[in-house]
Amino acid sequence: MANKKYSKKYWKETFQAYLFLLPSFIVLGIFIFWPIGFSLVLSFFKWDYTSADRYFIGLDNYKELFRLSYPISLNFIYATVNTIAYILGAIILVRFLYYIASSFTEYYKPSRKFLLPYLITLFLWITMIISKNIWPEEVFSWYHFIIALALIAISGGIIFKKSNDEHLNIMRSRSWITLILVILIFVFTFTILVPAGDDLVTYFTLAKESSDFIKATYNTIYYVLLAVPSQIAIALVVALLLNKKIKLRSLFRTAYFIPFVTSVVAVSLVWQWMFNDQFGLINYFLSWFGIDKIAWLKEEQWTIPTIAIVSVWQHLGYTAVIFLAGLQSIDRSYYEAARVDGANNWQQFKHITWPLLSPTTFFVLIITMIGSFKVFSQIFILYQGLPGPVNQSGLTLVYYVFEKFYNEQRMGVASAGAYILFLIILGLTFIQFRVGQKRIHYES
Repeated sequence: MANKKYSKKYWKETFQAYLFLLPSFIVLGIFIFWPIGFSLVLSFFKWDYTSADRYFIGLDNYKELFRLSYPISLNFIYATVNTIAYILGAIILVRFLYYIASSFTEYYKPSRKFLLPYLITLFLWITMIISKNIWPEEVFSWYHFIIALALIAISGGIIFKKSNDEHLNIMRSRSWITLILVILIFVFTFTILVPAGDDLVTYFTLAKESSDFIKATYNTIYYVLLAVPSQIAIALVVALLLNKKIKLRSLFRTAYFIPFVTSVVAVSLVWQWMFNDQFGLINYFLSWFGIDKIAWLKEEQWTIPTIAIVSVWQHLGYTAVIFLAGLQSIDRSYYEAARVDGANNWQQFKHITWPLLSPTTFFVLIITMIGSFKVFSQIFILYQGLPGPVNQSGLTLVYYVFEKFYNEQRMGVASAGAYILFLIILGLTFIQFRVGQKRIHYES
């Protein structure tokens, strides 16, 4: 009997299937695949849009994105190595704390073979931090660089070494506490112990004033860090409340979702009035608590927070509805069994709701992050076609691409900026997928 997949019937069904898909392929090819491919090719050309002539310039468009208009006092590679060293040092220090803590347990004594590598790594880390005050300026940078590389090598060997020691298992079971400790130690390191700030944060803070693209990247990341966690946290709380049996629940669900389907222009115009520093509603409420009026739309420091507030308010309902769907898919028998065992509301949320809601949270995190990187409309409307009130304080990556394409008509640079944005989103999404594979719990 002939193999089915090579039979005449198989090829006929395959041809019919692709025939049905052909209209979709044509539409996707014209409006998605061809523009994506053409913009990639265009990123290697110089074209001012008004002329039919295009000139191949290789990677010059990409180099221009990161070209500084004037040099800064901090080297990028040096700042990168320092930042990695600080992060790894913080992770090692947290691991060492767990190692010491597990030594005092009654039933477990950690292996002493890890004690010496920990102490060596911590010694190198502390030496690297205090070396700036010990070594002369002319030899400090090279010494600092070598010590940082040694620290990274030793730390990496310890971090990625496979071990079943109990103190590492304790760390894995308390991943959120571990992450918080690492962040706190890292912040303490380069804000207090290293006041000079030879790290990537300081580098981008200096470089953003010398390059519009770096400033757009800086502002976009700042916006994402403000908007994404806030939107997810508030939406989760709203979804938990809407999931309870309360009066007018359907009305509240509709009210929270309405901003999402409302025009971005209308939403931004309403918030433009609310943020008015003279007669805006926000400052009126703040005056009840004795807080002076804030120039939300005029001061540079409030530009990104203002945009984040508008975006979170508008997309809150959509995120809450997704969370609500995830909550309603959890079998109620888990909660009934937990109540029989005497679990309170917090224990039910920690051990039932949050683990079983992880697929929904994973989906929300990805779509929220991708959407946040594409912020544009709120800025354009709030600031009346300008990237912020002063000093381009509201310039984001999409706004940068818009400026290069629409105002300056530099299609090559605009395409290069769009592809850098694509690579950033692709990289972060890939990391989220890799991490999510280990932390998502599906209800069986």
